[in-house]
Amino acid sequence: QVQLVESGGGLVQPGGSLRLSCAVSGHIASPYNMGWYRQTPGKQRELVAAITSTGSTNYENSVKGRFTISRDNAKNAAYLQMNSLKSEDTAVYYCNVKNSIFGFKNDYWGQGTQVTVSS
Repeated sequence: QVQLVESGGGLVQPGGSLRLSCAVSGHIASPYNMGWYRQTPGKQRELVAAITSTGSTNYENSVKGRFTISRDNAKNAAYLQMNSLKSEDTAVYYCNVKNSIFGFKNDYWGQGTQVTVSS
């Protein structure tokens, strides 16, 4: 049974920082990619940042230079360091894991953690 649990969300002032963590339990066949998505009511879920099994990263344009995604395979965890936060970053952030084996695609999601940027 695979479970993803996010933590680290909360209320922060504009310009502040937060570090989100994603703890993964259970077995996931390698290689697998990890990512962070966010969603605001009335909008589609969007990819914020992704990191492959080899460490390659991709970022949504609005967070480039401000957010950093990382992973620690020994700890079965992923992180999202968020700096210079803006009100537009307010959303529920979800951890995601994707893999594919023997032609089967797997997609795992956490419950999400709320990030609110407000003065």
